[in-house]
Amino acid sequence: MLLPAVFEAFNELKVLVIGDVMIDSYVFGRVDRISPEAPVPVVVAQRREYRLGGAGNVLLNVQALGAQAIACSVIGTDSYGDELCNLLESKGLVTRGIVRSRDRITTVKERIIAGSQQVVRVDTETEAPISTEEKASLLQKIKELALQCQVIIFEDYDKGVISADLIQQVVSFAKEHGIPTVVDPKKRNFLHYHGTTLFKPNLKELREGLNISFDVRIPLELEAAAQKLKDALSLDGTLITLSERGVYIDFKEEKCHLPAHIRQISDVSGAGDTVISIAACCVALGLSPQRIAGLSNLGGGLVCEEVGVVPINKSLLLAEALVANL
Repeated sequence: MLLPAVFEAFNELKVLVIGDVMIDSYVFGRVDRISPEAPVPVVVAQRREYRLGGAGNVLLNVQALGAQAIACSVIGTDSYGDELCNLLESKGLVTRGIVRSRDRITTVKERIIAGSQQVVRVDTETEAPISTEEKASLLQKIKELALQCQVIIFEDYDKGVISADLIQQVVSFAKEHGIPTVVDPKKRNFLHYHGTTLFKPNLKELREGLNISFDVRIPLELEAAAQKLKDALSLDGTLITLSERGVYIDFKEEKCHLPAHIRQISDVSGAGDTVISIAACCVALGLSPQRIAGLSNLGGGLVCEEVGVVPINKSLLLAEALVANL
């Protein structure tokens, strides 16, 4: 399939995103004095912003590619939960998979910024697993919505929405209906994603998840680590992000290491969300491992040139992919 046709085909996809959707809150202000109560700066707030964070950034990246992104998560019935639903709806994202719970708080990461300097971050969150009732409600929504989708993404931030039991049931359901599953893991559930289609850890997560040490500069050691991961979790494949060393993919009997593109890096925040979004859409279209890795690697690098967390620019990705002959 020619690249323009691939990017056009993204528009026909529906992607289910299961995970920890949260709010990134920003308070922008100025500092003119030190508090008389303690030796800390007094920030005079001038502007506040709420943005989608966590799995919400994956939703935005999937949408930016042209696909329809469907959120499945559990959030609170608190005012922040209302704000989060408003944010999702304002972006035109599907919210039918959101479960509201009176017993759970909505995750908010609030950054206090004075001038260009972040003074402090305040996290309002719980890492407790969702209740049995909440899990049942979420699973019901997942099963209803997944049947419309061409791929499922697990976007795990270790905030309690995803559990071993939920993973097992969703993967089993997905296999039964021929829906590929793509995973962006965190530590708590790292070893629970058995039988998934494509598993995307970064280098640190891979080393800690399997408790192994290897030299990424030695191809045979990297290949052995990827194989150990595939064997441990009975994976169809893995896409390992290697930061400035690019990506490594072992999928569909194909193995390749693609170096990172030379970039002027401004901010690496959110690059992993872009990579998993592109990879999932490529898997849904049945693209080759080389192209999955190539487009994901390119997209992850592109968003690093921007300041802050931003979704991928589809037109720019296509233009650079054509130049790179992916």
